[in-house]
Amino acid sequence: MTQLETPPVATEAPARDPRGPLKIGIVSPYGYPHPGGVNDHVRNQHEHLRELGHDVWIITSKYGRERESEGHIIRLGTGWAFPANGSVGRVTLGLRFKRQAREVLDAHGFDILHFHEPLVPFLSPTLLDASRTVNIATFHAFGGFSPSYWVGRRFAGRLADRLHGRIAVSGAARHFISRYFPGSYEIIPNGVDLDLYNDAEPFEELRDGTLNILFVGRFEERKGLIHLLKAYHRLRKRKVDARLLVIGGGSKAREYRRFIGLRGLRDVEFLGRVSDTDKARYFASADIFCAPNTGQESFGIVLLEAMAAGVPIVASDIHGFKNVVQRNVQGLLVEPRNPRALAAALYTLARDPDLRHEMGEAGRAKAPDYSWPSVTRRLVDYYHEVRERVGTSPARAD
Repeated sequence: MTQLETPPVATEAPARDPRGPLKIGIVSPYGYPHPGGVNDHVRNQHEHLRELGHDVWIITSKYGRERESEGHIIRLGTGWAFPANGSVGRVTLGLRFKRQAREVLDAHGFDILHFHEPLVPFLSPTLLDASRTVNIATFHAFGGFSPSYWVGRRFAGRLADRLHGRIAVSGAARHFISRYFPGSYEIIPNGVDLDLYNDAEPFEELRDGTLNILFVGRFEERKGLIHLLKAYHRLRKRKVDARLLVIGGGSKAREYRRFIGLRGLRDVEFLGRVSDTDKARYFASADIFCAPNTGQESFGIVLLEAMAAGVPIVASDIHGFKNVVQRNVQGLLVEPRNPRALAAALYTLARDPDLRHEMGEAGRAKAPDYSWPSVTRRLVDYYHEVRERVGTSPARAD
């Protein structure tokens, strides 16, 4: 070791689960590790379960030229994306993946299969139908009337009956799914990496006295960026010295850039998709986080990220957000699709640094309730509760 090197700092490893390790297959029909809220959830669930000593695998779809397997990722069938519900839908197809699914399940002998959105065709239903172990599902979605669920419940009811345990990420998600598939749902929320956001350093070039407003999300209608751009236009007319930082991408990028160009909006920075580390640094650089979503959100992970970073929030007053952000505590909630109301809330925070600090600290105080270690312990407790109730402990194939 040279004089300039420092010895590594010893960190305490998470305590192993005293009940012994489980072999867990996490099923994501969304083409892991492609960007998205569910896949972020899957990644963190996988990492934190492994830290507790469990043997965890991710079963997902193959997109493009991805490998069929790498590390603890198993890919079956071919995934396809298509526009749906103001977002992107997914479906998995393949000539051999039904047989592959049976072979994978026979070879691994999982104690638990944990499905995320178990009725998304056709990967999850195929694995669920072939499963001979304890099946648990997490439901993330929320929305209004769903024609696909309304029609599909007649055909998917048998599959839903194969679930031994059901989780919803919020009361809104539970309300939505129980309309089509009634039953008992445990609420276990999404999690946030507290250390990542607590320890992030801001970008020095952004700490120049200009107010930074941050948006994070895909460029699609329900994420509401167009409404934020309209609100930002109003804000600039009121002579607020602000900068809008936009993280994300998608098919509407050209439309948004055209809006900016036609109105001569200054200081809008499109940052594209960034690494988790850089995203945390942008949160650390932000003075206000804005989530102008139009609806059909069950939770809002980005709100947790803002809270963990101590950033005050301006968000749409929608079902999935109200369970995370308390009105006038961690942030301001406004009518969705209303740029005038959005601009007014941004103006209120822009003009009041003490209120920004107060709301940011309130968010930081609430964020530990959603830390990934806390969420993972609740998941493992639920796994054991369901296994004991079902009385299933399948033999593993070595």
